[in-house]
Amino acid sequence: MPRFYARRRLSILATLTGLIASAALFNSPSASAALPTPVSAATARGYLSQLTVATENRTGYSRDKFPTWITISGTCNTREWILKRDGSNVVTNSACTATSGSWYSPYDGATWTSPSDVDIDHLVPLAEAWDSGASRWTTAQRQAFANDVTRPQLLAVTDNVNQAKGDQDPATWVPSRSAYLCTYVRAWVQVKYYYDLSVDSAEKSALQNDLASC
Repeated sequence: MPRFYARRRLSILATLTGLIASAALFNSPSASAALPTPVSAATARGYLSQLTVATENRTGYSRDKFPTWITISGTCNTREWILKRDGSNVVTNSACTATSGSWYSPYDGATWTSPSDVDIDHLVPLAEAWDSGASRWTTAQRQAFANDVTRPQLLAVTDNVNQAKGDQDPATWVPSRSAYLCTYVRAWVQVKYYYDLSVDSAEKSALQNDLASC
C-alpha cells in the first residue's frame, strides 16, 4: 500500500479532493510554470535509502488500469492543464484545448509551437509504477497517480522523446540534456518515495550515481 495511505493515513478520496482543490487554486496556470520543484539532492538521497529494493513484475499490466485524463478544473483535463502550465503564450478554446503557444522540452532542449508535437510524460512511467507496487493499488489510487499535478510527476516534453523513453527507469534512460539530469532523478525519487514504490537494484545504483553528482 502506498506510503501516503499507510503512513500518512490519507484516503484516496482525500487525495483526489486535495488534487482538485489544488488545481482550482491554479485555474489558469502561469505559462512560465514548469515541473513542481523536486526535493533537494540530499533529501532525495535520504528517500532513496529508505525505498524497498525488489524485483519488478509486470504481470497483469494494462495502461487502462491507470485512467487518464481526468477533469482538473472547469473544462480542463490533466493534459490540457499541464500544457497551460508548461507552455508560453498558450491560447485555449472553450473546451480548454490548446490551439497555439510554445513549449520548451527540458529533456532535449527543443521548442515546439504545435500542441500535437508535445506529450505529457509520466516521469515515473505507469508501467514502472505497476512493476514496483501499483499492481496492488485500487483503480482510484492508480487514477490519482496518473493525474498527479501536485508532485513532480507530469511534464510537457517532445513527443518522440517521450516515446523513446517508454517505460524505462533511470538505469536505462535519462534525459539527453545533462543540465536536467539532477532535476529528473530528484523528481523520480520523490515520486517513488511518496507513493511507496520499490526500486530494482540496477535502478537504485543508477540513481545513487546520478544523485552523487547533484
